[in-house]
Order: sequence, then structure tokens, then C-alpha cells
Amino acid sequence: MVTTIGDLYGEKNNRNLECQILRFEKVRNGYVDKFGSVPSYMFSSPGRTELCGNHTDHNGGKVLAAAVNPDMIAAVGKGEDLYVKLFSDIYDEVISVNLSNLDKVEKERETSAGIIRGILKGFVDHGYRIGGFSAYVSSAIPIGSGLSTSASFEILVCEILNQIYNDGKIPPRELAIIGKYAENEYFGKPCGLMDQLTIAEGGVVYIDFKNEENPEVRKLNYSFSEKGYALLVVDTGHSHADLTNEYASIPGEMREIAKLFGVDKLREICESDVLEKIEVIRNKAGDRALLRSLHFFSENDRVDRIMKAIGKDDFEAYLDIVQESGNSSFKYLQNCYSASNPHMQSISLALFLTEKFIREEGLRGTCRVHGGGFAGTIQVYIPIEAVEEYKNFIGKYFGRDSVIPIEIRKDGVVILNR
Repeated sequence: MVTTIGDLYGEKNNRNLECQILRFEKVRNGYVDKFGSVPSYMFSSPGRTELCGNHTDHNGGKVLAAAVNPDMIAAVGKGEDLYVKLFSDIYDEVISVNLSNLDKVEKERETSAGIIRGILKGFVDHGYRIGGFSAYVSSAIPIGSGLSTSASFEILVCEILNQIYNDGKIPPRELAIIGKYAENEYFGKPCGLMDQLTIAEGGVVYIDFKNEENPEVRKLNYSFSEKGYALLVVDTGHSHADLTNEYASIPGEMREIAKLFGVDKLREICESDVLEKIEVIRNKAGDRALLRSLHFFSENDRVDRIMKAIGKDDFEAYLDIVQESGNSSFKYLQNCYSASNPHMQSISLALFLTEKFIREEGLRGTCRVHGGGFAGTIQVYIPIEAVEEYKNFIGKYFGRDSVIPIEIRKDGVVILNR
């Protein structure tokens, strides 16, 4: 998809547009400094927020998610050799990947180089063309914010290859599948497909992953600001570093339950099947795996209910379901703090403080763990007129800059027509 900076960032908001133009000028100049030539292309890849469906995508579940305005941008030039050369202002180094070797490199696990190499391999395996390019990348997605920096980067690299070498003809879900493949197999994190597909599609999206190779995707036109609400994430100050094993335990334990029924994913069975064999499951898989599977079934039901609430334009019901989802994540999914480090519970603290603020101010609002959990951010819905007061309140504990307002972005990953 080709768009303009004005279309992407809003021509009516001149101040924001001016800031974004300066960002792209900085990236363009950075490219010239690093690579000695003028870039031919500009790209933007959004972040994403999960609205309902916490940790269900990897087991064939349903989700409601949205692309959001903090984004990752890149100035790009087509390469004349068999290398991808990428500079990121996040890591302040040039990453170089040779296209002649697309095998896994063990030392590249959990690195950007591993993701790039995995994407290149995914393109080849799917029958798409690849080639070299140089890119200067800058991100406005706060690291550790739960807005999926990794998936934004993956889809950015996918779209660069799509536009330069495949005439922009690869559909969003194919880009998402390749991005997930790279993160699973080359980076080493067993994520689902939600993040990549949401970023590739853009807007608010309902996704049913029952058939992961061909998921059902429905785009929705929905605005929280039109309801008088702000959507915020609060950075609690602890990163997701070294939490891969915690993340992996969730899909792993859910699949362990599924295998007791002779299937691969929980979507292939139902809650009543699990409850009928509860004693066997407790003995063989343990209580935590059981509770996580029960969260999966109830969360799937919540996604169906939240879709009905949106269809009826019932925002009160929407907020109630979001709160239920957060409660289930805390009690049953158990992804609000790390079991290996129970002394650090910043997510739980942020939830307590936010609920206290909402209750004592007499507001209609809610909060929940955001994204993968264990550390990072919470998601908050609060009336727009209370945002500044909330920033002052929560800022006393996590810093005023910890509050990140986010808006739904209708476009997914794009190449920009300058």
C-alpha cells in the first residue's frame, strides 16, 4: 500500500505532521551519512495493541487487536550486492546479513540479524524473490511497551522485500506468516500470529486463528476517542528481556493439555472436554496448565462477546468484558509477573494503583495487563478529561513519561509516496 505522510499522520494536526516530517528527514539524512547515497524508498510500520484475546492466537484462538500510531520508519535503497545492511538507532550498529547463507546461525538467536535471515529464508521457501538492500531504521515504539517492536520490525523488513523485489503483490497474511516464522525459528520466541497480522493489516481487526494458514480476518471501524475515552499504556519500568522461557511456558502448557486429548491445539477441543477429565489433567499436567487452558476457552468467548458489544455500539459492555479479560489473565493465565522472580511485580502494582485511581475518582474505566505480560506495560481505558490527572497520579510511582497515549492507526505497514 502506498500512502503519503499527510494521509498517515493527519494533515489536520499540523504540529504532529511537522514532527513526523522532521523524523523522516532525520532518517533520510542518517541513511546518506551511513551508506553514502540518497535513499529511494520510505516505509512505516505501526505498533499494535491487543484489545481482547490474551495469549490465544498460538493455540488457534480468537483475538481483537489494533494497529497503533507509534511506528517504526525506514529510509531504504536497493542493494547492488548480496547483502542486507541495516542500521537501527535502537542498537546503533549496522547489521549485515549475507543472502548466500540463509541457514540458522546459533549466535543470531534473539537478535535482529536472526530475524532478517529468517525472513529471507521464509521468502525463498514461499517462492518469493529476495535481494539486497540498505536501510536506516528509527523507531518511535517504546521498547518494553508491549506495542510489539519485534513484529513491527519483522513486517517492516517483509514489506521492504515485498515492494522492492515482488512488486508489492504479497498479501498481508503472507507477510505475517513469514514474520512469525522468522521469530519462531530464527529468533527463538514461540509467538503466535496476532502481532504480525495486525501490523500488516492495520486498523482494528478481529482474527480467528482456527486455520492459522488462512485465518479469518475482519476489519472494523471503531474509535475510542469518539466514545470520550483515551486508550493508554503505562510503562512499569521493567523490560521483557530474559522472559522468553516465561512466554514459551504458556503456549507449551496449553498444548500439553491439548495433547492429552490427542490434538495439537486447544481450539480442537472445548471447555467441557477439559472439565470432564479434570483429575487426570491435574495429575499429568498440573494445575497451572489446567488454569491456563480454562483461560483460553473463556477468553475466546469474551472475544465473541466483545464483537457483539461493538456491533451494538455498547461501550459499557465493552469495558466490562475488557475488565473480565484482565482478571482472567491475572488469576488463570498468570502472566502478570514472573514465577521465577516473584519479588518484581510492577504490572500488579500498576494495576492496583490504576484501579485505586479509577475507584476513588468515581470514574468509569478499566485496566488490564497489556500484551504478552510478565513485565512491561498495562493497558488503561479512561475518560479523556481525566488523562492529565491520571498522568500526575501514576507518574508519582512510575514517572510521568510512563503514560503513553495511543491511537488506532487505520493503515498497516506502508511504503510512502514522498
